[in-house]
Amino acid sequence: MKKAILATKIGMTQIFNENGVLTPVTVLQAGPCYVTQVKTVDNDGYSAVQVGFVDKKDKVISKDATGKKEVMRIHGVNKPLQGHFAKAGVSGKRYLKEFKFDNAEEYTLGQEIKADIFEAGDKIDVSGTTKGKGFQGAIKRHGLHRGPMGHGSKFHRHAGSNGACSDPSRVFKGKKMPGQMGSVKATIQNLEIVRVDAEQNLILVKGAVPGPKKSCVLLKESVKSAK
Repeated sequence: MKKAILATKIGMTQIFNENGVLTPVTVLQAGPCYVTQVKTVDNDGYSAVQVGFVDKKDKVISKDATGKKEVMRIHGVNKPLQGHFAKAGVSGKRYLKEFKFDNAEEYTLGQEIKADIFEAGDKIDVSGTTKGKGFQGAIKRHGLHRGPMGHGSKFHRHAGSNGACSDPSRVFKGKKMPGQMGSVKATIQNLEIVRVDAEQNLILVKGAVPGPKKSCVLLKESVKSAK
């Protein structure tokens, strides 16, 4: 892997290409990311680049002391991370991620990685955490068929039989049942970059990417790109 970046999902829109074809796109605020650590084989046993994304705001706490209102500012990151970021010469970051670049030794501390590392037409894989749906039934969660909806039917949206009672006398692993839906890591492969705005660090990706708005997603060059 030679190219990767962290981005924030802004939302979806649609654009027209030069042929007048309407294309649905997802707008991503990609970077700028800053190199916070360069890992080498000699020191860490492997080669990688750690990057930080999105400044972490300081917490503000108000309290009354001796009848007066006092405002205390507390750093958004703890002391060990403050030293870690200070060594790299960057401010405290909200997201940290390691990239195993093939050319990791070429990066330096504090180096900026922007959206211009990608260009229109590139194929990428986008990873993120899907929207959480809470506890859902088997029909919504797995798309199972419902039962008869007549008044006499007592089987409408139930999942059905979980298994025979005498043999095998248990429920097999992987049985599609009600439960927590969403809020899992997902990767969509071979998405196409339609447009890159280097000045505003915006990347427009054809189609949808996992996760809600304002969530953090990972963009990296595709591993199964069809040539």
